[in-house]
Amino acid sequence: MRLLVLLSIFLATTAESAWFKGNTHTHTSESDGDSSPEEVVRWYSDHGYDFLVITDHDKVTRVDGGTMIVIPGEELTDRLEKKPLHVNALGIEKAIRPQGGGSVVEILQRDIDAVRAAGGLAVVNHPNFGWAFGSGELLKLKGLMLMEIASGHPFVNMQGPPSVEQMWDELLTAGRRVWGVAVDDSHHLKRPWGTDMAPPGKAWIVVRAAQRDARSILSAIEDGDFYASTGVEIAAYAVTKKIMTVSIREKNQARYRTQFIGPKGRLLHESRENPASFTLPGKAGYVRVKVIDSNGRTAWLQPHFVKAP
Repeated sequence: MRLLVLLSIFLATTAESAWFKGNTHTHTSESDGDSSPEEVVRWYSDHGYDFLVITDHDKVTRVDGGTMIVIPGEELTDRLEKKPLHVNALGIEKAIRPQGGGSVVEILQRDIDAVRAAGGLAVVNHPNFGWAFGSGELLKLKGLMLMEIASGHPFVNMQGPPSVEQMWDELLTAGRRVWGVAVDDSHHLKRPWGTDMAPPGKAWIVVRAAQRDARSILSAIEDGDFYASTGVEIAAYAVTKKIMTVSIREKNQARYRTQFIGPKGRLLHESRENPASFTLPGKAGYVRVKVIDSNGRTAWLQPHFVKAP
């Protein structure tokens, strides 16, 4: 598996790779969305997305995407008493039955294992939805690779407390290599102005892939070759043995803060320059980058793990 530590320039377009914007959590009228699969694909295609994963509840929805790369997926919809326990499956061919179990950890683990056995990528969704679980349960999971850290859905309590970003830092501090995903969890194309609606276009990922096809995009997601965003665009990201540098694609006269965050979510350094640079610490741990603009939009880069000298 390629790790971000091996990348010299994270967001440079080369002859071998390109960058693709996509959403990995989407619903249609085949489950609890308000629009047909064709209408949903058309919206994302018209708004500049390169790929889309339709994750209707407990089924794989098939649709002709035209020029859009539509990756088959599903949201496994489990529950323990009143706790909703949802895991997305990316890149599967057939629907996977929610596995059930006697505890939160058992259910999540069995669903993750089922997705992996089917050849898909498992994403643990919105831990704070229904206040279902937290970092204590997440730390007990084996094979956890991807989790939602930002969502456009209005009912999933991403800010907590504790926030899902805090949970992510707890996993990373424990040495777990988990990539953070931002998603729409979109349900509504009609009446998107409603306060209780979950419209598209709120959060996404930008993936560096070798080819413009589903296999290459899924491989890049598995490797952590992507960043998550609610609006901030990253222009370049470079890591050497000593220095981490991030460049931002500025727009709309916004101002930017680039935060370099380490173990336990501690702020190591904050810069208002573009590009922003940080000297990597000499001790083992991780550094991740969070860029926030003056309108509250954010981008999250995947963690860079620092080896002990």
